[in-house]
Amino acid sequence: MHIISNIALITINETLFVQLISFLIFLFIINRIMFRPLQNTMSERESYIGQTNRDILDATKDLQSLTNNLRAKEMETRVQAFELQGEIEELGKNEAATIFASVQEEIKDGRQKAEKEVETLLSDARKNIKKESESLVVNIMECLLDRRLVQ
Repeated sequence: MHIISNIALITINETLFVQLISFLIFLFIINRIMFRPLQNTMSERESYIGQTNRDILDATKDLQSLTNNLRAKEMETRVQAFELQGEIEELGKNEAATIFASVQEEIKDGRQKAEKEVETLLSDARKNIKKESESLVVNIMECLLDRRLVQ
């Protein structure tokens, strides 16, 4: 072997070619063992993340459409509830008017019965008062005249 006294960073000799071939073999092995599986894993992860993002967007769209449908159904149900409430209120008003009318009829009937009873009581009282007043007048006259009156 020959010793070179030249101090240089790279010298061109037979070891350079061996080192170059060793480096290329090293790159080939590293590429096979490390970089390709790593690139495959990274591409799988990117596709998984992309699929997950698409699934999230689809789920968000589904959620939005379900929310819109739910709101539409809620509004429809509210409208139906207000209509039913109006119908029930109308039925209640009609029933209240019917009850009020029947109560007024009962009051009229009761008033008429009471007036008839009062009239009969008044006529009976008038008859009794007339009889009693006649006997009272006769008693007063007898007392004033000091004698007995014959009728």
